[in-house]
Amino acid sequence: MISPASSLMSQSPLLQQQYRYKSLTKTKRRQRDKMKERERRVAAGLPAKPKPPKYIPKDLPVINALTRQDRDAESVSFDVSSAVEMKEKINTQNEQEDTLRFGFDGLVMSDRVRKLLDLKNGSQKEVVTSQKRRGMELFQLREGDTGSSAVQVVALTTRIQQLQTHMAKHKKDKSSKRGLDALYVRRRKVLDYMERKDFESYRKVVKSLGLAR
Repeated sequence: MISPASSLMSQSPLLQQQYRYKSLTKTKRRQRDKMKERERRVAAGLPAKPKPPKYIPKDLPVINALTRQDRDAESVSFDVSSAVEMKEKINTQNEQEDTLRFGFDGLVMSDRVRKLLDLKNGSQKEVVTSQKRRGMELFQLREGDTGSSAVQVVALTTRIQQLQTHMAKHKKDKSSKRGLDALYVRRRKVLDYMERKDFESYRKVVKSLGLAR
């Protein structure tokens, strides 16, 4: 016995099409829509698949705005200007008063007290902290800057040098070795970010610290 719904579907092609559409899964519907889109593009004289955004053909010639000699000359001039700027900052630091312990810089005191608070009488930790602060001041974008990428690289390099000195004496300190490797990774990530975002600062930091990149 044939039901009224089946007899109605056999008579109406629209109902048959709707029934077939409902029986398809989501994946098959998506594939069918893709095939229809490709057929439409081919009928319009277009490629079956559209090009991805920002597509660059392989045979497109690459045109450099500057020749190799001009780029080398620009690099040399940038290195010279960076070296001059760094020397000026170092000279400005040297002209300032000597760094005292416990943050007593800029206070009026007698020579005996100043000699007592001189950094030469400080511990190794105080000396390293002072060197780190003076190195960070050379690359600060503003006064009190401690978070810019160049300053982070200087801080990480100071800590790496401190751990390298420690590892030269204690070669079996595996915990410090793991920490040193982690600092290498952190510094490399910051340098990679600087290379992408601020190449001039990246070159200046690498040249000044003598890093192998």
